[in-house]
Amino acid sequence: MWDGINRRQFPRISFKCLICIKKQDSTKTISTHTENIGAGGICVILNEDIGLFQGVSIDITLKDEALRNIKCSGTVVWVIKKHDASPKGPMQYDTGIEFVDISEGDKDRITKVVDGQLKK
Repeated sequence: MWDGINRRQFPRISFKCLICIKKQDSTKTISTHTENIGAGGICVILNEDIGLFQGVSIDITLKDEALRNIKCSGTVVWVIKKHDASPKGPMQYDTGIEFVDISEGDKDRITKVVDGQLKK
């Protein structure tokens, strides 16, 4: 069994947030939901491989009391190619993105949400 969660500096939780991702060299924006989130990064499932070590800009709608989105940069640190629900379905890409320049305040917001969910 994969124990990647145990090696993470920041715990992650399964928590759906609307997210918009844009590769640094593109004008195309990809909208999706997070699979999991932590103060160090996110996991999303995309319909395209945006590239390992690709720099991205990120806009996250975090469901908390703050009235503003989290905006930061990130780097794609892993990609796992997989089929949709059926073997003949379209390919999807489980994509891990590490935050690069997230503010301490936004990191604290995510940590607060994660800690709140872990205590439930």
